[in-house]
Amino acid sequence: MSAASPSPPVPHVSEAKQTRVRQAESLSQEMLKKKVVSLVAFRGVPAANLQMMRKGLRDRGHIFHVAPNSQIIHALERATGSSPKLAELIPLVTDQTAVLISDSNPFVLFRELKKTRNKVAPRGGEIAPEDIMVHAGNTPFKPGPIVAELQHAGFPAAIEKGAVVIKKDTVVVKKGEPISREVAQMLGRLDIKPIEVGLMLRAAVEEETLYGSDVLSVDFDAMLGNLARARIQAQELALAAGFITPETLPLLISRSFRQARGLALHAGFISADTIASLLGRAVREANALKGLAK
Repeated sequence: MSAASPSPPVPHVSEAKQTRVRQAESLSQEMLKKKVVSLVAFRGVPAANLQMMRKGLRDRGHIFHVAPNSQIIHALERATGSSPKLAELIPLVTDQTAVLISDSNPFVLFRELKKTRNKVAPRGGEIAPEDIMVHAGNTPFKPGPIVAELQHAGFPAAIEKGAVVIKKDTVVVKKGEPISREVAQMLGRLDIKPIEVGLMLRAAVEEETLYGSDVLSVDFDAMLGNLARARIQAQELALAAGFITPETLPLLISRSFRQARGLALHAGFISADTIASLLGRAVREANALKGLAK
């Protein structure tokens, strides 16, 4: 009997790769423990600030996980077996991305993260989020080489009455274009801060619903104001129509009482509610007649 052929060699898996696989598996399990899985963009956030933000989120019961995009994608792929909707997050894992896992409402999460954002001057190389405009008017600079530097960067600068001024409103970088280092330097010196940094919730999945940032960006104060106005208008309409609800019933009864009392006074109908007013009116009319008789 011939000897058994040797088994093929088992490919060696590095310890680092095994660690990454374990981390992806752990992250996928975490995704399935809470109601909301979201992706967070954090480009431009200094490392120290990011650590503070992460601690604050964890203190409020959220899981904030920073990992390479490949690991996040792998974790999402594994989690889609139990939660298929998470597959829609995979194409959104781009640039610098973190995972935020929570039981909180996605709209509340978006608002929480928005509070971490602030405006800063660019360093150069960023993409303009909107048209960057410099407005006409005085600058803080004294006349000198700065005028040529501003002009070279595309700022319409000149010296007028001994001061350096921007002659007219000018868009120095259009939306979607890169900000050159030269322009960034001048924007910083003019204290113009067009770049927003901080945590931005890019998208979130809650059970079977995917929420994009465009949906989550809700002005809660404006919404509450609209709801308050709608409530007042609805109540006014219900009162005008005599529509009875728990909110309108006391007001309708009060209005009916005032109308009934007014009618009774006009007709001179005596009751416990009208007698005092009728006697008072009679006294005033009697005094008026007495005055005419003199």
